[in-house]
Amino acid sequence: MKLSQFMFNLPQDRIAQEPPRWRDECKLMVLHKDSGEIEHRQFKDIIDYFGKGDTFVLNDTKVFPARLYGKKEKTGADIVVFLLRELNKEQRLWDVIVDPARKIRIGNKLYFGEDQSLVAEVIDNTTSRGRTLRFLFDGPYEDFKQSLFALGETPVPEWVKPKVTPEDAENFQTIFAKHEGAVSAPAAGLHFSRELFNRMILKDIDKTFITVHMGIGHFHRVDVEDLSKHKTDSERLIIPQEAADKINLTKREGHKVLAVGVTVIRGLETYVTTTRQINQFDGWTNKFIFPPYRFSIPDAVVSNFHLPGSTMLMSVAAFGGFDPVMKAYQTALEMDYKFGPYGDALLIV
Repeated sequence: MKLSQFMFNLPQDRIAQEPPRWRDECKLMVLHKDSGEIEHRQFKDIIDYFGKGDTFVLNDTKVFPARLYGKKEKTGADIVVFLLRELNKEQRLWDVIVDPARKIRIGNKLYFGEDQSLVAEVIDNTTSRGRTLRFLFDGPYEDFKQSLFALGETPVPEWVKPKVTPEDAENFQTIFAKHEGAVSAPAAGLHFSRELFNRMILKDIDKTFITVHMGIGHFHRVDVEDLSKHKTDSERLIIPQEAADKINLTKREGHKVLAVGVTVIRGLETYVTTTRQINQFDGWTNKFIFPPYRFSIPDAVVSNFHLPGSTMLMSVAAFGGFDPVMKAYQTALEMDYKFGPYGDALLIV
């Protein structure tokens, strides 16, 4: 497959800047991948396609306030630091992206907060934009973390909305977020409400959780036409034993496994045994799924509508088939579906 095959024109006003008033009432397009039939529903109707013994697999990662605004020493120039992940707890080391990066050098100090109370020193340049920062903080780790996150902003992508609001702290987080570590929300999970979970219980639809700490690699521009040459960023993946057991039992008993979102698709397909089972896992995954691909675990997938040329669109097309998924996207454009993490959803069964 080629990158150009996944490109299409997406007007800016089709990217949702705000979520629907109620989480489970966005639009839901349903694509029957075998027949190509398309239905138009609401997200809360998703349970109509599943029944007793089926299992929804969700990503319980928790988004942290990853975007910091600061000043460069001496010049006082404005800088934006995007926290990617913590490298060393004791030494207060973080892997970050700095913007603008051009004049940030090793040894530079960066100041954060109105009173510039939090200071960081650049100690390594890992890429043209990436840096390692050491935060200079005397005090307990808990106080440091509280100070750092108090200065941070919810990392809603700028292409979604240029200015983040206080409401985004709740909106850009699933109701089941548990394990801190993501810099972007698992979008399909944002549509689940407590009411929907209760209705799943009434239908004996089960659920389980894995953790994939979503990074910004999903939003990086693919810069190769031949997709087999694309390298994706690694993400932390944790599959608890309980989740592995539940998923394997669901498969053995002939019921359906629904992967909720691209991160879950990636997590479920990273380490699969020859007998198409999954095991407990705690490590990293850099798996990139694009057509053609033979899936082992998910029987159905639900995901938001993604941007042109994105790796997330490619993974969805690998499951639903290139032609049916691209037709569904064209239908979404014609029928005013919204794209992006606050947008509408596509269920493929």
